[in-house]
Amino acid sequence: MSNCKIKEITGDLFSANEKYSMAHCVAADMRLGKGIAVKFRNKFGQIPRLKQQNVKPGGVAILQDKTRFIYYLVTKQSSWGKPTYQTLHDSLHAMKTHMLKNDVYKLAIPRIGCGLDGLVWQKVKDLLQEVFKDTPIEILVYNYVP
Repeated sequence: MSNCKIKEITGDLFSANEKYSMAHCVAADMRLGKGIAVKFRNKFGQIPRLKQQNVKPGGVAILQDKTRFIYYLVTKQSSWGKPTYQTLHDSLHAMKTHMLKNDVYKLAIPRIGCGLDGLVWQKVKDLLQEVFKDTPIEILVYNYVP
């Protein structure tokens, strides 16, 4: 039985309460030039700091924003590439490890990997449930409506 709660709501991810850490998918090149990545770049910046972490696909780059963490799930090598479910799985696992080590139990995300990256939301949601199944982590998924 899963302790992890995944709740989908409609709204703007950036209106999430500051108690929630945030995550989204990026490429290892950290260009953050399209989609929701642009909003992350504009809000949190620190691109040189992300690049210094030199994270490969399947890993996670991390920034701290006051009391929360901002997770950059590196799911592909270059910004024009496409992620695989395997790299997303590995990145989610890396993020989960960091979250549990740092007592982070609330996460707000978009439908990760499903916008420009083209992954199927139901498969991604299944992955989230599988990776976080034995944790008390609450995941709030923002379904963006323009």
